[in-house]
Amino acid sequence: MTLGAMVAPAAAQADFIVVQSTTSTQNSGLLDAILPGFTETSGIEVRIVAVGTGQAIKNAENGDGDVLLVHAKPAEEQFVADGGGVERFDVMYNDFVIVGPKDDPAGVAGMKDAGAALDTIAAAKAPFASRGDDSGTHKAEQRLWQGAGVDLGAASGGWYRETGSGMGATLNTGVGMGAYALTDRATWISFGNKGDHEILVEGDPKLFNQYGVILVNPEKHPAVKAEAGQAFIDWLTGAEGQTAIANFRTDGQQLFFPNAK
Repeated sequence: MTLGAMVAPAAAQADFIVVQSTTSTQNSGLLDAILPGFTETSGIEVRIVAVGTGQAIKNAENGDGDVLLVHAKPAEEQFVADGGGVERFDVMYNDFVIVGPKDDPAGVAGMKDAGAALDTIAAAKAPFASRGDDSGTHKAEQRLWQGAGVDLGAASGGWYRETGSGMGATLNTGVGMGAYALTDRATWISFGNKGDHEILVEGDPKLFNQYGVILVNPEKHPAVKAEAGQAFIDWLTGAEGQTAIANFRTDGQQLFFPNAK
């Protein structure tokens, strides 16, 4: 169903929806930039709950929200398979990068294999700051460490520090202790406290970062504003939303790349 066909009943059903999303979409400024366009078109306000992807999915599983917009595709697909969501749609992508101090004590600058870079950091016992919060970024980081064969259990509390915090707070910790960190590029570009840290490792296909959007299942949670939520999904994955994503810039740099089918 098209957005135009849905706006009138959706607006009549609800004047706002709740979207469970991630800190990266919020902290980058993307949502503040693009959501007014949807509200102007539909008359529906979008209220964002910005948490790590793991927590966002748990919130949606509890029916606390109408739409899920996150970046951990296997977990998203499991959420739908378990009946928590109706259908998953690709929205946009960017990538993860490994940042670290300019003096690069582990010597990983310029490496194109992220797993090899992490293995090198581990071998050097160079400090690494992890979100440790089951976010999409943390899930991606865990997959990379696992692929590198690094035992994080033995390293935890030593050179490997888990902050249990969002991306911005983890980057602040990393900068403060001269540590490496994995971050999504959008948050890094928008981050204002870079200190002497810079991007050291990028370009590995394993660092690809896909975002997806899902309507929370109204059959499981009758309070879900299904028509309004679907209107938002239609807009986000349609021409207007995709153009708004593509046009969003920080310091002249495009942070997200639309790729809805």
